[in-house]
Amino acid sequence: MSSTKRIGAGLSFVIFPIVFVFAFSVHPGLLHPHFLGPSELIMRVRGTSGLLHFGHALVTLDTALLVVVALHFMKLLDNTAVAWAGFLGGALAVLGSLALAADKGALCLTMSALTELSDTAFMNMMPGLLAMFSKHGWLVLLWGILLLPIGFGIQAIALLKSKSLSSWQSLLFLVGVLLIGIPDGVEIVNLTASLLLTIAFVPYGIQLIRTPSQGSS
Repeated sequence: MSSTKRIGAGLSFVIFPIVFVFAFSVHPGLLHPHFLGPSELIMRVRGTSGLLHFGHALVTLDTALLVVVALHFMKLLDNTAVAWAGFLGGALAVLGSLALAADKGALCLTMSALTELSDTAFMNMMPGLLAMFSKHGWLVLLWGILLLPIGFGIQAIALLKSKSLSSWQSLLFLVGVLLIGIPDGVEIVNLTASLLLTIAFVPYGIQLIRTPSQGSS
């Protein structure tokens, strides 16, 4: 791996989980978890501060780093007995990352454009917003976001089996990606998952930056 690619991959491992930690930590009602329906999600975003919108914008950009991570693990698993799992998991994770970017763009960033509307004007838009947040029409493709934890989960198991990454990092990776897909309203779980990913990947990213070796820490 060239120095530029190695440093870029290392920075991706350092930055992406930290962005997730920030984004989930600014959600309202963090210590009062409960699942939210479409109308509750809309009203929560309506009454939130600009910090949440900023977090959503960062996650949208962060999806590019998720692609880098998926491709890195795909390459790391090359020439192992589970190379097929690295490829399959990586492909699913990339598709899931694209769906995550689309989800944040279609739903979250769109809501940030409506903050200046009066309550009356906003309520007049509710039928359309409910259709969007219920993923009607082609927005059903946003369910592709589920491919992200599935794909990374496959890669995490492959990393465990092949010992291409330290066992403790692979286990934290597996638990983290499975928990991070918990639906809206219980962001305390998503935040915990992000912290697990941070613990697993920040040291790995720093190692990639410091040395040409791709060995696990």
